[in-house]
Amino acid sequence: MSPFVVFEGIDGAGKSTQIQILHDTLVSKGYNPLLTHEPGGTPLGETIARWLKSYPQRSPFTELLLFNATRAEHVSQVVQPALDAGRIVICDRFVASTLAYQGYGRGLDLRLIKQINLLASQGLQPTLTVFLDVHTTTAHSRIDAKALDVFEKESLEFHQRVRQGFIEMAAEESEAWLIINGSLGKETIAKLVWQRVRTLLKNPAKP
Repeated sequence: MSPFVVFEGIDGAGKSTQIQILHDTLVSKGYNPLLTHEPGGTPLGETIARWLKSYPQRSPFTELLLFNATRAEHVSQVVQPALDAGRIVICDRFVASTLAYQGYGRGLDLRLIKQINLLASQGLQPTLTVFLDVHTTTAHSRIDAKALDVFEKESLEFHQRVRQGFIEMAAEESEAWLIINGSLGKETIAKLVWQRVRTLLKNPAKP
C-alpha cells in the first residue's frame, strides 16, 4: 500500500504549513499525492465539520460519534481508494486527534475511543504520523483570535491535556511517529519531514 502520512498536533502547531510544503515537494518530484483533512474531506464530512467547529452545545460522546461519522465516510470514499490507486495520501489529523481531544481533552474512555476509531477507519493506520510538538502558549499565540472555533476557544489547560495525549501516544508508538519541535524554523521542519518521508517512497533515490 502507498504511504499514508498524517500530521498531528495541537491547534496552532503549524501543521497546515508543513502539510503544504510536503505536498508541493512530492509534486515537484513527480508524485501525485492526495492532500486531505479531518474532520471533513467529503461533502457530508464538511457539513458535519462545520457543526463540530461552530456548535458548542453537544456532549463529548456526541462529539466523538460525529468525528467518527466523518471519518467513516472519509476513509471509504477518499483515503482508501486513493491508497489502493497507488497515491501517497497526506492527511491533516486522523485517529490520534480523536484520542487526544476527546480522550485526554474531554476525558472519555480511551479504550472506547479506540474501538470506535477502529470501526470508522476500517482498521486503517497511518504509515507515518508526524507530530509537531509546540508549547500550548506558543500555539495559542499563533491563532487568529478573531476566528476561533469551538476547540480553539478551549482553555490552555484543555490544550495542555491534549498535548500530553499526543506526547504519550508518540512515546508508545515511536517507530511509526516522527516527533518534531514545532518551534523550529519552517525550513528546518520541512527538511526533517522530508528526510523521513523519503524512506517510505517506492523510489527513495529521488533527492
